[in-house]
Amino acid sequence: MLEKTDGVRRSRGADRELDAMDRKLLGVLVEDATISYADLGERVGLSPPAAHERVKRLRRSGVIKRVAALIEPEATGKTLLAFVHVDTTGWGKTTTLLAIEAHPEVEEIHSVAGDTCMMLKVRTESTHALEGLLAKIYDVPGVTATRSYVVLSTYLERPVQPGITGEWPGRVKDPRQLPVSQTSRD
Repeated sequence: MLEKTDGVRRSRGADRELDAMDRKLLGVLVEDATISYADLGERVGLSPPAAHERVKRLRRSGVIKRVAALIEPEATGKTLLAFVHVDTTGWGKTTTLLAIEAHPEVEEIHSVAGDTCMMLKVRTESTHALEGLLAKIYDVPGVTATRSYVVLSTYLERPVQPGITGEWPGRVKDPRQLPVSQTSRD
């Protein structure tokens, strides 16, 4: 499941921009992809055939990549979630290191910028299993270190969302432009 993500900006995959109705449809489908076209249309204000046509177009264009089941981790016994930073000598994105995807405990593999080469999202049944996975990672030639961050609580975990934040706060270029109450911290 290697996916080309070398560019910082990713191509949209669609022939045209998503409009507000596409985003509404996707928002409903992200919550429940098994919803009927009649219910989907009712939720977004379209007829069932119009909703069906839009969903078909979103699938054809690649905006909807696939439909999958989201499994409750506790049901599989994988209650330990961790993020593992992997440091390597030289180029970290080797086929040998990427082969770690063969382990079902590895949910995501990312090549990242910063103080590490690769970042993994892993879910295991115990700290012992995490330790075993780390041993497998250390068996990969070129791996020099790992840092594991075990999740204590999860407050938000969700798939890609169709919405976009309309406006972000502006940056202040000169602190002298801030009101006095924001510049002095007495």
